[in-house]
Amino acid sequence: MKLVLGLDLRARGDTQQYRVELGGRDVIKVTKDIAADARVRVEVHRAFFNELAKDGRVADWREAFSYGQAKATGPTQILQLIERVVDKQEERARTKRARH
Repeated sequence: MKLVLGLDLRARGDTQQYRVELGGRDVIKVTKDIAADARVRVEVHRAFFNELAKDGRVADWREAFSYGQAKATGPTQILQLIERVVDKQEERARTKRARH
């Protein structure tokens, strides 16, 4: 399944827009583009995104969305699907840790 999302990084006076295409296993294409074909749009401040990108933990992203530091818009069904996939992945990671 292929998902195209638009990433808007806001700064003081401007917004940088990126098109992020996720498809298959480990296939991510990022281009600096408006992403007119994006199904989901994510907005976050550039400085905060840089901090999240350094750490790269899903829990930090989840917290950013819950506190409103990052916002996602798009069809409700797609946003719920993404949330379920993330939940299942976190559950798999917890069970793997518990086995060791």
